[in-house]
Amino acid sequence: MSEGVDTVGMDTPPRLAVDRLLDDRETRIIVCCGAGGVGKTTTAAALGVRAAGRGRKAVVLTIDPARRLAQSMGIDSLDNTPRKVGTVGAGGGELHAMMLDMKRTFDEIVEAHADGERARAILANPFYQSLSAGFAGTQEYMAMEKLGQLRARDDWDLIIVDTPPSRSALDFLDAPKRLGSFLDGKFIRVLMAPAKVGGRAGMKFLNVGMSMMTGTLSKLMGASLLKDVQTFVAAMDTMFGGFRTRADATFRLLQAPGTAFLVVAAPEPDALREAAYFVERLAAERMPLAGLVLNRVHGSGADQLSAERALAAAENLEEGGIVDQESGKAGLRDSGSEPTEPTEPAATTRTANPPETGSPGTEGDTAVVDRITAGLLRLHAERMQVIAREQRTRDRFTSLHPEVAVAEVTALPGDVHDLAGLRAIGERLAAGVPAGA
Repeated sequence: MSEGVDTVGMDTPPRLAVDRLLDDRETRIIVCCGAGGVGKTTTAAALGVRAAGRGRKAVVLTIDPARRLAQSMGIDSLDNTPRKVGTVGAGGGELHAMMLDMKRTFDEIVEAHADGERARAILANPFYQSLSAGFAGTQEYMAMEKLGQLRARDDWDLIIVDTPPSRSALDFLDAPKRLGSFLDGKFIRVLMAPAKVGGRAGMKFLNVGMSMMTGTLSKLMGASLLKDVQTFVAAMDTMFGGFRTRADATFRLLQAPGTAFLVVAAPEPDALREAAYFVERLAAERMPLAGLVLNRVHGSGADQLSAERALAAAENLEEGGIVDQESGKAGLRDSGSEPTEPTEPAATTRTANPPETGSPGTEGDTAVVDRITAGLLRLHAERMQVIAREQRTRDRFTSLHPEVAVAEVTALPGDVHDLAGLRAIGERLAAGVPAGA
């Protein structure tokens, strides 16, 4: 049995023991992945806060474009440099947080692996500027580079990575291969061909072989595209192999035993379908999956009252009741039947003294109480229906992946916007089951 998993009954999935995972000093990297809008950023931040509170020196790396992480941690802004969260940590624990700046990370790579003159030439090159700012997969590749840098520094014993908010959240596994292939592959070599052929013959070769691609790139880069590419390739030529080497090393790091992937989802059909995709993809890539974090799960402290019974009670109150509430005897109200014995008014049976105006017990106040009670019963019925629907959705996922450990996180009343909220999420993560379950 792997660390971070508690076994339960045969009909339920194993429980993800989050604290055990965080306390395991062999765990050095936790990657949170999943579809957009399921709470990955909040989960990553809450894990960082809880890990620091349990004595770990943790850093949270987010590449989510939303900046909620900085706000919830009380930091004015996040950038490409880890910043310490001052009020978090116990027993030697610390928490740092950062927001990936993909262009700055690319610039740092150039500055670290090229001499001063060549680095300046690369950074000023228009083709490089476009590539570093917007080439498909650059963000994910630079996240891998930054992860490798953080791990190499060894300043933290736990790195928590928050991935992009989309189904392409696992693109950070593919991006190094794609960008590496681009930089040291045939594409760049073909673009270099005109310089090797020379003159008009070179331009003719390029137009015949790459007319559609160069036409698109020319619109993006301008008329001097070919010269910019040639200058870029000439300056970067000695660095191309390094991109692939570092990408391969980081990919192997993600497959190593010290890494744990957490798939984050909400108890909704679409989100759990995406979660199943992530689970299968991670298995195919031999990435170590720790479990599933199911966010925003609804619970109830009165789940012994079913939705059906709550609705029936609400209807009874709204329709005037099946029981004669005035006499306290069985009988249909307004049935037209006469009582066999005189009965006193309801007020005299409830209290010896006539109620004061506006006090509980008057007929008007009773009707108001009935309406409020009926409304609350209907709200409870809706909540129980939501809980049942989430349970069915969760069961479908579990039937497909019974081996995946699960931690269920109860929904908070409002958004998380401070450290107290992150601590509350951490407590729910550690509990692993929703309230009332």
